[in-house]
Parts: sequence; C-alpha cells; structure tokens
Amino acid sequence: MKVAVVGTGYVGLVTGTLLAEIGHHVTCIDLDEAKINQLQSGVPTIYEPGLEELLVTNIEQNKLNFTTNHAEAFQNADIILLAVGTPKGTNGEADLSYIQAAAKTIATTVKEDVVVMIKSTVPPGTNDQVERLIRQQLVHNVTVDVVSNPEFLREGHAVEDAFHGDRIVIGSEKTDAGELMTKLYEKLDMPILHTNRRSAEMIKYAANAFLAVKISYINEIASLCDAIGADVSDVADGMGMDHRIGRAFLNAGIGYGGSCFPKDTDAIAHLAKEQNTPLTIVESAIDTNRKQRQKFINKMDRYFGSQLTNKKIAILGLAFKPNTDDLREAPSLEIIDALETKGAIVSVYDPIITHPKSATSIIECVTEADAIVLVTEWQDFITADWPTITKTVAEKLIFDGRNALPASRLQQEGWTYIGIGKERK
Repeated sequence: MKVAVVGTGYVGLVTGTLLAEIGHHVTCIDLDEAKINQLQSGVPTIYEPGLEELLVTNIEQNKLNFTTNHAEAFQNADIILLAVGTPKGTNGEADLSYIQAAAKTIATTVKEDVVVMIKSTVPPGTNDQVERLIRQQLVHNVTVDVVSNPEFLREGHAVEDAFHGDRIVIGSEKTDAGELMTKLYEKLDMPILHTNRRSAEMIKYAANAFLAVKISYINEIASLCDAIGADVSDVADGMGMDHRIGRAFLNAGIGYGGSCFPKDTDAIAHLAKEQNTPLTIVESAIDTNRKQRQKFINKMDRYFGSQLTNKKIAILGLAFKPNTDDLREAPSLEIIDALETKGAIVSVYDPIITHPKSATSIIECVTEADAIVLVTEWQDFITADWPTITKTVAEKLIFDGRNALPASRLQQEGWTYIGIGKERK
C-alpha cells in the first residue's frame, strides 16, 4: 500500500518507518524543510534505540521518503496517517488545532478516495469531527473515511513496541475501512481489536490514565513506607506476585513525566468534567504526581538542614526516562530549578542530552560533589565505576530518585543512601 504520514514527530517517524519495513511505500510530511532534509539523509530527529538503522535501510530501498509537499505525498495514497501533536491546552484539554489544520489540508488536496487514519492521541469524538470537517470542505468528488488507530509506543522501546506490541486497536464505522487497516498490519503478529471510533479513542486515554494511577498509587505507598520503616521495593514485589495486580508500573520514584501521561491524564480529566462525570481517581493521581517531586526535594532539604547554599549537587540524568532524549515534563528540570533557587551549585550529566550545566562525563559531574542525585535510571549510571566515584566525591551521599542503585552494596562501601520509600526507622 501507499501511505502518507502527516507529522514526523515521535509517533509519525517510528510508525512510518515500521510501515516501510513491513513492505509499504511511505512518504512522511513535515513543514520544516531542514528537518525533512535531515531525515532524508538518514539521520533521525529523535533518539530511539534501533530507529536509525531501520530509517537508513528503508530510505536506501526507496520504501521511505520525506517531503514538505502534501499534494505529492497524497497522490495515489491508500491511507493518510495523521500523527501530528495534540499538546495540552490552557485548561488541560487537548489542543486539536494541528489535527484540524491537517484535516483541512486533506480536504483541499486529495483527488482520490482515501482512508484517513488518526494515530494522534485525541479525545473521543475527534474522529467524527475530523470526518465531518473533511467532507464539508472537500474540493474534489472523492470519498474519505476516517479510522481511529491509537498508538501505544513507549519512548525508549518504541521500535520494539511497533513490531511486538500487545495489541493493535482499530476503530471504524465502516467495514471496508476497518478491513483495509487490518490488511495494513497483516505482517505483524499482534492481536487486533476492532471497535467503533469512540471506543478506540477512549482505550488510549483509559490505558494511560490507569498506568498513571498505578504509578501515583505506589508513590503514595512509598511515602507511608518512609514513615513506618518499610521498604517499598519489597512491598511492590509482594504486590506484584498477585497476578491480578502485576509488578509493572509499581516502581516508586519521583513521578511520571514525558509527552503522554501528564498530557493524557489532564485531557481525560478535563473531558470527564465537561461531561459532568469527574474522574476523581485520575485527578488524585495527577495531584500526587505533582507533589512527588517536591517530596524528593524536601528529602534533600531535611538532610542539609535547609542549608543547600554552595553545596555541589551532581544530577545524574535529564531525560524523563532512559533511552530517550525527551525533556517534556521531565522531573530533572524542576529539581534543578529548585536546587539552584536554594543556592546549590548544580552539575549535570546525561548520556544523550546536554544542559547549560552539563559535564562531559559522570566522573567530571560528581567530582567534589556534596551529594549525587539520580534522576534518570540510565544503565550507564547503574553500571558506573562506583569505586572511582567513591574516591572522587566530597561526601558519599546519594539521593536515588528511582530506587535503581544497589543500596546495600553502596551502604557497605560507606555511602549514605536515601531512596524513595526506603527510610529505616
């Protein structure tokens, strides 16, 4: 099939590359000419393990191309995939302006019958609105059907998820459009769930909100563990052995960030209020996540007796999670700002991202540090040369915001280890 992908952000680029890899002819569209030129040369605009190799291979085989020309990309396309951003609006709602702009471009450009597939995360009812908008503004006498196909890609594991995800959800109102989508993905060994469009849209929001609730729940349990002297990691292990609960997303830490959970929880909470059916559990999870970073900062404050002025604090990790270069809603930024406001001298190191206070290596970052703060659990930090780090710091003090470091071993080596939900009474 011939597929046009509107948007070359995280979802559009990974999905377009996947579709090319499984045999389709894909053209990705973006208005940024410099970005298109970079992609056409085989250089990704995002960091994602495994993506660059696939990108280069499919460009060389002429199955994947990039352009700024919508008409060129839409010509003879069987499917137009929308993967534009839906950022958070002023009141937490999803901003659909990019989706609406793309719909208008489709309406005035397409000259053949086509299926429009919305991959972007959008509130229930958006597919209906987009279909109406396109049909009202069509210039040529063609048929356009809109299908919901939400994405479930985890940043840092997006290529793996694209090929080996848990499910493919297809929401359509017409059998023919749904069958075309099934054919699009027929080379992938993944279960396909067919629903109506609003159910498909809702599945994405409901799934992300549930995972956010699970993260916030274990973080509240961690606070109680701190208060009573329990170890939240042991608690999570015991909970996770119950197959009804499962261990995934029960890792206590400094809260979720990134492009999905903060935006999607706010959007579904906003939608629920509009419908007079407030999601109080989701609202509580949002509030807990917002407070979790401050609780972590308070741990540092208490240790230093609120005397952080001129203390060198080494921050390990900037990205909101490992294996990505995404800084959207990253806890690191809030923590750095808070420490600098308190007069601390901040040094930062991340394997992928640079910052005005960035060091060129872990060792440079931690040299003469009064405390190390682990913010992102990159494998580089977990397997770092800790004996050398021990000799380099001014004080053997670690605040582990992800409970990722070997606490017992570090404590045996003389470190003061302060994690989340691990304070001893």
